[in-house]
Amino acid sequence: MYNQWILTVLLAWPALGALLVLLAPTRWAKHLAFAASLAEFALSVPLWWRFVPGAGMQFALDVPWIGNWGIHYGVGLDGISLFMVLLTTFLMPLSVLGSYTYITKRERAFYALLLLLTTGMIGVFVSLDLFLFYVMWEVMLIPMYFIIGVWGGEDRLYAAIKFFIYTMFGSLLMLVAILGLYYLAGSKTGVYSFAYAHLLAQAPALGAPLAWWFFGAFFLAFAIKVPMFPFHTWLPDAHVEAPTAGSVILAGILLKMGTYGFLRFGLPFFPAVALHPTVQAGIVILSLVGIIYGGLVAMVQPDFKKLIAYSSVAHLGFVMLGIWALTLQSVQGALLIMINHGISTGALFFLAGMLYERRHSRLIEAFGGIAKVVPLLAAVLTIVSLSSIGLPGTNGFVGEFLVLLGAFQTYPIAATIATTGVIVAAAYLLWALQRVLFNPLDKRENEKLLDLTPRELAVLVPLLACIVWMGVYPRPFLRRMEPAAQQLIQQIKSANSTPAAAR
Repeated sequence: MYNQWILTVLLAWPALGALLVLLAPTRWAKHLAFAASLAEFALSVPLWWRFVPGAGMQFALDVPWIGNWGIHYGVGLDGISLFMVLLTTFLMPLSVLGSYTYITKRERAFYALLLLLTTGMIGVFVSLDLFLFYVMWEVMLIPMYFIIGVWGGEDRLYAAIKFFIYTMFGSLLMLVAILGLYYLAGSKTGVYSFAYAHLLAQAPALGAPLAWWFFGAFFLAFAIKVPMFPFHTWLPDAHVEAPTAGSVILAGILLKMGTYGFLRFGLPFFPAVALHPTVQAGIVILSLVGIIYGGLVAMVQPDFKKLIAYSSVAHLGFVMLGIWALTLQSVQGALLIMINHGISTGALFFLAGMLYERRHSRLIEAFGGIAKVVPLLAAVLTIVSLSSIGLPGTNGFVGEFLVLLGAFQTYPIAATIATTGVIVAAAYLLWALQRVLFNPLDKRENEKLLDLTPRELAVLVPLLACIVWMGVYPRPFLRRMEPAAQQLIQQIKSANSTPAAAR
């Protein structure tokens, strides 16, 4: 029974919670939102042990929605999407709790939008119908636009509009490609359907010009969302201007929609184009540029949040390199980095928000030597920074090591170059730590800062637990994702090995 209704409940419950928050008195808004998001997480936890590795799509439900157009309400989970759903439900209650003192105006609207955003994000990861996938892709765009535009910093409108235009442009091209696949598959088979399995069976047989155009449309939509260099320019503005919860969700979940899109649609639908030598070389080069460029630009940022934002460009470069290397280790490593980045960078944004609440400044130079005043905050910030660097024993090490190990089999030179990104990451984060925590305490306004409160510890401790767990014992994660990663690789390579006009 649980297996049949759970994904529908995970989609419907946050939307219902958003309605309750809007109808409740303002003083109850954050508490209701926290309770709703915590209940959502509790409902999703059994997915962890009910999921059977290697059993394909699970918890599936397929019900006709708009039958005349071949649109179904089709949802399901495999070893790739399982962790994205759990990451979403895990980060949302922490984001609500982390906003308790940060958000002081229009509280009902803010928390309702957070919950509505949850529905859209989970919908993207569980959709097995491309029409439903597109609807969910757009649904999550609107709440984030308002979260940045209403509760963001001084340049919030500019950042929100830039985020919206970039994402909308890419998604409209993707819609054209989805409709094109729908009509071409229908004209060939006589069955007009947006079902993932139906279109997956027909898409690899497309002729060369169409396959290249369709892949280009999907690529642009997903590359903007990742974001890959040079489509990343919306990201630093959005991260810096967004409220803390917005930054956490952007980094932790929304960016993963782009890499998830490549794994679920870009590579399986168009294997001949995706593995074309020119495309492979282009994406690997852009990934390397993102890794090195993101790190070097992060190194010179005076704004702590902008530094973390540019570090995301570097981390997601590793994910793209791992996906396109297409070995079991690299794909598993890419999936682990997707999870680890959500945890570690989410924690960094929480800490940046906590520092901002104390000093009302994001500038690194506004701090200095505060480890003497706030030792607990300093300890947590150090641990999280080391996990982001990829220190052995933390979650960041396992994913990056697997990506580099797997990528070395396919692109030895690229993997060697990518290792310098780890060194650059150590440089910009350790230097930032020194300037924020360990320089002389020479500013009077920093001498009376408060250390972490119990509420802030409640936000950070679960993230620290995940950092240690995944760093010391990643086997449960690898075991659940391995069959799905192996199947994906075999599916793409076998489809690409057959004669195709798209070459």
